[in-house]
Amino acid sequence: MASTPIPAAARRRSISPRSIAIVLAALALAACSSPKVKAPVEDRGGIRAPVTTAGGSQGTPIATPVPPLVTPDGVKPLPGAENAGKPGFYTVKPGDTMIRVGLETGQNWKDLIKWNNLDNPNVIEVGQVLRVVPPGADPNAVATRGVTAAKIDVKPLDAPRAASGASGAAGVSTASTPVAVPPAAAATPRDDDDVNWQWPAAGPVVTGFDDVRSKGLSISGKAGDPVLAAADGRVVYAGSGLRGYGNLVILKHNSTFLTAYAHNQALLVKEDQTVRRGQKIAEMGTTDSDRVLLHFEIRKLGRPIDPAKLLPPR
Repeated sequence: MASTPIPAAARRRSISPRSIAIVLAALALAACSSPKVKAPVEDRGGIRAPVTTAGGSQGTPIATPVPPLVTPDGVKPLPGAENAGKPGFYTVKPGDTMIRVGLETGQNWKDLIKWNNLDNPNVIEVGQVLRVVPPGADPNAVATRGVTAAKIDVKPLDAPRAASGASGAAGVSTASTPVAVPPAAAATPRDDDDVNWQWPAAGPVVTGFDDVRSKGLSISGKAGDPVLAAADGRVVYAGSGLRGYGNLVILKHNSTFLTAYAHNQALLVKEDQTVRRGQKIAEMGTTDSDRVLLHFEIRKLGRPIDPAKLLPPR
């Protein structure tokens, strides 16, 4: 079959290789001038620090480190951990309660709750560090204000009345004139170690002081025997919330001394009540004990000491 000849006009409209090259170059230039489209970035949450380019050009934010919420080993720091080992702070041990911490540090457990802003004092963690001195106080000084004996006001005898012939105004003036108290009669500060102690129970001592096994004296007796305050003080705890002590009374005598009275069958005082030396505060019993006895402790700045060294000889 014979081929059909191509018309001359059609041959003139065919695109030459030079024209194709020109078109391709124009398309490439157009692509370079079009705006760039960034690839989508998946946001996986959290805080992303800004990225700094090499040289840190002006206006580019510099990335700052964010404090970790956990320690390098992946453990969340406990409250107050930065104060561990510092004077005036206490690290919670296994089995501790706020009552026990108060006994161990010579403080009122209610004060400890306030000083540490604890929402739930029944929830403390082993390793947690608690403040055991008032905020702003010198941790090396006495932590709290002590309970002092009743204040005795020294008043001078009334001045003689003016003579009957004197005017009433003169009489009032004479009676209202203050009389200076002699220096010998003025009150003097009392040493915290100067406490007038007495025995808290009349029975014999069946267990002496041992800093490891017995932090006080065990005094035997009969159920219901009186338990007496060993010195003037204030009740900072009365209850059964401390394991091993049964029904317990804790008295704070001043900023140095606490006394504890354990295993009672009945408690006769309430917290914040002021008591006098020799006042009956409980009845001897067997709570948390296998026999009737009083476990009695004296603590100096929270540390148990031998009561026999402070109590008067029998």
